[in-house]
Amino acid sequence: MQSLLLAAAFWLALPFPALPTDRASFRAEQSRFPRVRTAEKEKDGLLRKRFAEKKVRFPPHAILLRAFKKEGDLELWAAGKSGEPYTLVHTYKICATSGTLGPKRRFGDVQVPEGFYELDWLNPQSNFYLSLHVSYPNASDRILGSRENPGGDIFLHGNCVTIGCLPITDDGIKEVFWLAVLVRDRGGRHLPIAIFPARLNGPGLATLAATHQGQDGLLEFWKNLKVGYDFFERTHQLPRVSVRRDGSYEFSDEIAGRTNP
Repeated sequence: MQSLLLAAAFWLALPFPALPTDRASFRAEQSRFPRVRTAEKEKDGLLRKRFAEKKVRFPPHAILLRAFKKEGDLELWAAGKSGEPYTLVHTYKICATSGTLGPKRRFGDVQVPEGFYELDWLNPQSNFYLSLHVSYPNASDRILGSRENPGGDIFLHGNCVTIGCLPITDDGIKEVFWLAVLVRDRGGRHLPIAIFPARLNGPGLATLAATHQGQDGLLEFWKNLKVGYDFFERTHQLPRVSVRRDGSYEFSDEIAGRTNP
């Protein structure tokens, strides 16, 4: 078998925590925490207005985050119903960074990962205001990275400081965190995040090739990421993703995560 299919839906991830059988209970559980209540109070109305302006149902059926390290952008995309194309709702600025362009491969390299991940659990009592855990290392990272210690504890969070994470402002993380709570509360199991070195359009990849001459392995990795990038740019839908035995990603034209609305 050429590839190892590791996710029934979109990106590759570690096992998900079990969701409550009562969908309302996830929101209720998170709302026990003061910072989550603050996020709801301050950001629910703003998010409703923003989604209305984009003509996307709120709360949405699903969200996608895309991070671009070189540009310092974090895009929030949403699909109002199952099967609908994703719409770009808002772009946040990544307000601190560490390392260089390129994937994370070992503990202590201060790199921000690159690839296809999930926000697989939410931390309402983070040292960085609120945070969402990125499912690094995924199956590709475990093949291509250090076998002894690839590192971990990568988060999307507030507070604008980082060593290997993706920080946005506290205001921004309130919005993303509350939206993630609402999607999970509706039964949404997957909160995908794609992390790219830069926007992988033709000029973007050409610039990376020019600034990383002689780094053939790295350029091949980025060309592989570009296949998934191009699929979403073309369709505004999420491909199914698997990992080959050599650690490269494989993308299926079958749309991921289609369920009844």
